[in-house]
Amino acid sequence: MNNSSIIAIAAALAIAISTLGPSIAQGMTAKSAMESIARQPDSAKDIRSSLIISLALMEALTIYGLLIAFMLISKI
Repeated sequence: MNNSSIIAIAAALAIAISTLGPSIAQGMTAKSAMESIARQPDSAKDIRSSLIISLALMEALTIYGLLIAFMLISKI
């Protein structure tokens, strides 16, 4: 196995691992938000805004993994 194939595998793992955690967390967060809105419909606006902020922060983790993968691929 040469150096470029190891870098390609590392880039693929960087994307896979950095996507797995935030995707599970986003699903759990959305589920909890929908349950909270179902229980307290009056506070839906506050819950929704908190949900959007937290989903954006989770998505940033995935983007960092993509950035690392691009940096690794540029070394091939």
